[in-house]
Amino acid sequence: MGFDASALPDVSGRTVGIIGGTGDQGRGLAYRFARAGHPVVIGSRSAERAAQAAAEIGALPGVTAEPSGAANDDAARRSDIVVIAVPWDGHAATVAALREPLAGKLVVDCVNPLGFDKQGPYALPVPEGSAVQQCAALLPESTVCGAFHHVSAPLLADPEVERMDLDVLICGEDREAIATVAALAGRIPGMRGIYAGRLRNAHQIEAFTANLIAINKRYKAHAGIRVTDL
Repeated sequence: MGFDASALPDVSGRTVGIIGGTGDQGRGLAYRFARAGHPVVIGSRSAERAAQAAAEIGALPGVTAEPSGAANDDAARRSDIVVIAVPWDGHAATVAALREPLAGKLVVDCVNPLGFDKQGPYALPVPEGSAVQQCAALLPESTVCGAFHHVSAPLLADPEVERMDLDVLICGEDREAIATVAALAGRIPGMRGIYAGRLRNAHQIEAFTANLIAINKRYKAHAGIRVTDL
């Protein structure tokens, strides 16, 4: 059976929180979800920075739901689905601090543990196996999936880009949660959310981001992933 978007749940109206929403990836995702009509809460360590980012995103073309900003704890509490989009070096501390407000919620981790040197980007080892596995270990009361690792931040943030024809690879343990994340990805025109295995398979997806960065640098592009024969 091929990909069937009609089988996915209706996620319209779900409030999406973006922890790390003032960074490039977080802001871009927040913009796209706000364009799709989702209530979006930008989370940051600074409520003031979050409010400023929300106002800037809300002023962009195509936004149909005004985003708001809050400190991370408040953003987590106010949201139905929470995306973790923080820098890798602050990942563990940020996620651990949100265990209580994220309990019972669907959490989507899109963090890529990468290092950079003169030879370019490379994958970093993670004791738990991957960033999303670390997130799941720190949030035992939450349902955790990995997704949105390979989505170009510049394309997300560009108001002139109407569609993003790419696939979002989703790793997770819970089928209902995976379907919800796939439906959320599908709220962005051109995107498909594709199941890509359990959390133990997330390492290579996160690591492949280093390859995409190398591709983009070499060809001056914003390459993504498209899975064939689906």
